[in-house]
Amino acid sequence: MLSGADLHDNYFSRQKVVPPVDDRGYTLAGRFFIVGSIFSLCAMVLVGVLVTKLIEEIVTRNAASSTALYVDSIIAPLLPDMAKAEKLDEVSSRALDETLSQGALRRRLLAFRIWGSDGKILYSNDNGRVARQHVAPGDGLKAALAGHLVAQFEPEMSFFSQHQSDLPLLEIYSPVLQPWSGEVVAVTEFYERAEDLQSDLFRARLQSLTAVAGVTVLFFLGLSTIVVRGSRTITQQSVELRRRIDELSLLLAQNTALKARIQRASAATTTLNERYMRQLGADLHDGPAQLIALAALRLDGGALFDPNTSAQRRNKELNIITSSLDEALREIRDICTGHVLPHVEAAGMTEILLDLVSSYKERTGHPVELRCMAGPEGLPTAAKICIYRFVQEALNNGLKHAGGKGQWLSVNGDASFVSVRVGDEGSGISPEAARDKGIGLRGMRDRVESLGGRFSVASDSTGTVVTMTLYLEEMEKYE
Repeated sequence: MLSGADLHDNYFSRQKVVPPVDDRGYTLAGRFFIVGSIFSLCAMVLVGVLVTKLIEEIVTRNAASSTALYVDSIIAPLLPDMAKAEKLDEVSSRALDETLSQGALRRRLLAFRIWGSDGKILYSNDNGRVARQHVAPGDGLKAALAGHLVAQFEPEMSFFSQHQSDLPLLEIYSPVLQPWSGEVVAVTEFYERAEDLQSDLFRARLQSLTAVAGVTVLFFLGLSTIVVRGSRTITQQSVELRRRIDELSLLLAQNTALKARIQRASAATTTLNERYMRQLGADLHDGPAQLIALAALRLDGGALFDPNTSAQRRNKELNIITSSLDEALREIRDICTGHVLPHVEAAGMTEILLDLVSSYKERTGHPVELRCMAGPEGLPTAAKICIYRFVQEALNNGLKHAGGKGQWLSVNGDASFVSVRVGDEGSGISPEAARDKGIGLRGMRDRVESLGGRFSVASDSTGTVVTMTLYLEEMEKYE
């Protein structure tokens, strides 16, 4: 099972968060730029075409209306009663010829016709310049006979004679109305040179397309700014959310590991307490209890209270009883010394370990080499107790398995961890002893791991070293 430090290292080793992307690797802003550009371009083309066409129709119609009004104002006084005339008389035709061959009309009008209401040509000055297929009434003529002004711009009119071909012309059908009834009695058809109109239409197209493109680009840039900011916010929130999820995952893993340690430590503590009680009972039974029982038997023997007992025997019995009680008291004190902790709350770690080593030397006669005492002093109480019991049990195991030969103690660490090592120069311990199910190594391991630390044993023919490490930052979370 991973310790808190392992989980901490694994968490920070996998911290590589990237912005959210789709299956193709595009961010939200990237997808908007691609799709938005396509839609904006299509919308720009569509709106530009519609607006341009609408402007062309309006400009063409206004130009045709102005020309038709001008032509009618000049031609109308020259025409007879068109409701009754089937063709123009010679005087009217000559007057029209003279009028159309002079001034502005001559420069602007390339062809002029008058259609009767029955669809027959009453007058024409094109002198064969118009192809024959256009003599028959067309849709424009029919619309004009119905009372509508019809105008059509032709950028390159190709049905005139060769020397006047490819001219931009404005084809106009204007209905001639009877003044008192408003009835259409004739239609004038004429073709106006439209170079100026062509220039105006080109400028109108260019300005309309530029305006549509500019508005579309500004609109797209405005939306892009909003989307980029939104995408950046979403990315930051996504990164923060993933970081929070990773933190929660780490805490969950730590809680799971801690729960497992607590459950294991709780079960181990119950077992250890039972074993401690059995060992304590066995020590009391085999030591002080036997000596006190011996003293009680001597007291119950009656020799001390028998008047016939000699003084020498009575003194011998008293010495045996006193010696048994003194030995029992000494063993009880030794047992208590091994189970009673010093005042770890107020004392520093170095002071506690020095007292433990000194007490161990006085009790066993074996010195302990202090190789390093560089550990932190401000340790939690639980850490002090764990280290005290670890060193105490490690020294006792060294005395038991190595006869106390070459025992040494080393402590080092800083504000984040403390590491304690206890070794000897014995012949080592067997794998079976390393997997001891008793109170020794198993108890030491459970005690250390219950605080989120690490425990290890290294043993060979040159000696044995037991090591414990506590991570103080992790212990702060557990307190």
